[in-house]
Amino acid sequence: MSLIEKYIKGIRFLLPSPFSIALLLTLFAIFLALIWPNHTLSENQNWLDKFTNILNSWNDGLWNVKGLAFAIQMMLMLLLGHVLALSKPVDSAINQLLPFCSNNARSALIITFFTLIVSWFNWGLGLVFGAVFCKKIMDYAAKSSIGLNHGLIGACGYSGLMIWHGGISGSSLVKIAERGHLIDLAPESVKSNVPELIDFSKTVFSNMNIAVTFSLLVALPITMYVLGKKTKVVVPNVKILTEKNHQKSTLIGLEKFDHSKFVGLFVGFFILLFCGYLAISHPYTSSFQFINPNYLNLTLLGLALVFHGKIYAFLKAIEKAIGGTAGILIQFPLYFGIMGIVSETGIIGDLAAFFQSISTNYTYPIFTFISAGMVNFFVPSGGGQWYVQGPLIIQSAIEMEIPLNKSIMAMAYGDQLTNMMQPFWALPLLGITGLKAKDILPYTLILMVVGFIIFTLGLLIF
Repeated sequence: MSLIEKYIKGIRFLLPSPFSIALLLTLFAIFLALIWPNHTLSENQNWLDKFTNILNSWNDGLWNVKGLAFAIQMMLMLLLGHVLALSKPVDSAINQLLPFCSNNARSALIITFFTLIVSWFNWGLGLVFGAVFCKKIMDYAAKSSIGLNHGLIGACGYSGLMIWHGGISGSSLVKIAERGHLIDLAPESVKSNVPELIDFSKTVFSNMNIAVTFSLLVALPITMYVLGKKTKVVVPNVKILTEKNHQKSTLIGLEKFDHSKFVGLFVGFFILLFCGYLAISHPYTSSFQFINPNYLNLTLLGLALVFHGKIYAFLKAIEKAIGGTAGILIQFPLYFGIMGIVSETGIIGDLAAFFQSISTNYTYPIFTFISAGMVNFFVPSGGGQWYVQGPLIIQSAIEMEIPLNKSIMAMAYGDQLTNMMQPFWALPLLGITGLKAKDILPYTLILMVVGFIIFTLGLLIF
C-alpha cells in the first residue's frame, strides 16, 4: 500500500458523515463553553444554570430566522444550479466538447477548465456540470476506445469547488453584499464601525481576486493536463445510461399548460427581463450592489425555465435534483446553533484577541486563510462556515484596522482550498460517475497544493 493510499484510508477511517461531524462540533462547542473562563456564563451559581444558559444560546442560534433564510437561499442556489445543469442546452454544449477529448490529458484539461468557468458563475451548476461532464466523457471514451484515468477525470470534475467561493455565487460574498447583513452578524462591540455592505467591486471583482481567479484558470488545467500525460489509463467499461422514453399520453384540460413550451419560455424570459430591469434600475449598478442571493436565485429560475422550455420538464428536473439539497437543510441550523454558543459565551471575542496578538496587519489575512482551511475540514459548507467564522473575522479586522473585504476573501480562499481534501460536495459527482472518494483524492490533493501557492501569493502581494 502506497503512502497516499495509507493517508486516504486513514482519513476515511477518521471521518464520519458530515451530519455526524456537525453533531460532534456542537458537543465540542458546548463543552468548550462550559470550561471557558472569565465570561458571563462562568458567573452563574452552579453548573446546571451554566449548562442551561448554553443550551438556550444554542437554541436561539438554531432557529435564528435570518440564518434559516440564508439556508433556504443556499438550498435554492444549489437546486436551481443542478436543474440548469440537467437541461438540454447544457447537455448539448457538453456534447459539442466531447470530440476534443481525444485522450486522457486533453480530457483532463478541457473538463477542468470548463468546470472552473461554470463554477465561478454558480457553484451548484458547476458541481453538477462537472459530474455530468465526467460521465459523458467516460461514456464517450468507452464507445471510442479511448484510455482514461477514472480518478483523474473525476478530480477534474470536482475542481470547480476550488474557485466557487471567489465567484459570483460565493456564499459569504453574496451575503455581505446584502444591506445590513454584516451589522447583524457582527459582535456588539464593533457593530458601530461595520459597513452596511461590501459590494462585488471590492470582493469578486477586486484586483486581487481577478488575479487569483485568472491564475487558477491557467494553473489548474495545466496541472491536470501534465498529470494526464503521466498517469496510467484504461479504456472505461462504463454502462451508458439513457433516459427512458415514456409513452405520450393524451393531455386534457389544463394539463396542456404544464406541457406548453410557450408558457415555460414566456415565464422564463419575463423573469430574466425583470432581472435585467433590477440590475439597470439599481442606484449602484456599476458597483454590482444589485447582486445578492435573491437576485442570483431569481436569475437561475428564469434561466432554468428557458433552458427546459416546458414547466413539466422543469419540475421533473427538480425531482432529480432535490436530494442534493438535503445536507444544507439539516446541517445549516446546527452550524447556526454553534454560532449562537460561541458568540453568546464570549469565545469569539477571545479568539479574536488571540489572533490579533499573534498577527500583524500584513500576516492576519494569511492566518485567516489557514484557519478557514482548517475550519472547512469540519464545516464543509461555505455558508455554514461564514456564520461560524464570520463574527470572528469581522471583529478582528475592525479592531486591527485591516480591510474587511480582504479578510473575508482570505476566508473564502481557505474554504475553497480544503474542499480538495474534504469530499463532502463530491457526493453528487461520485453518485453520477460511480467513482469513490479514494479514487479522486490523490489528484485533488495535488490541486490543493497548487491552489495553496496561488492563494498565499495573492494575499501577500495585494
